Amino acid sequence: MKRETLAQAMERLGIKEADLEESFVASGGPGGQNVNKVATCVVLRHAPSGILIKCQQERSQAMNREAARRILVERIERRERERKEKETRRLAKIKRQNRRRSKAAKDKMLAAKKFHGRKKEYRRRVEED
Repeated sequence: MKRETLAQAMERLGIKEADLEESFVASGGPGGQNVNKVATCVVLRHAPSGILIKCQQERSQAMNREAARRILVERIERRERERKEKETRRLAKIKRQNRRRSKAAKDKMLAAKKFHGRKKEYRRRVEED
């Protein structure tokens, strides 16, 4: 994502810069002296959703800031998509439950119930005369 598309995505999802708490910590791993001396790792927290992102993909702090925002947008989009899918599944289930049975299905169900009733009849205690 380029900066413009990232800004548009953040605006579309309602992510404001004021909602972001950003801090910088020392990175680790490959990158040499720059990584060891400079706080290039970005810790980004989105206050409304509580999402915490720690990004140290690049050696540059500026690139890590942008990457962290990209990751935040992707996570919020995924969370929103999952919420919509869950709601769609819930509504489909309700629709299935409220649907009328076909005549054949109803007849089959009633036959199974009658069969079960006859089985229970045979299990009753025999009465003595």
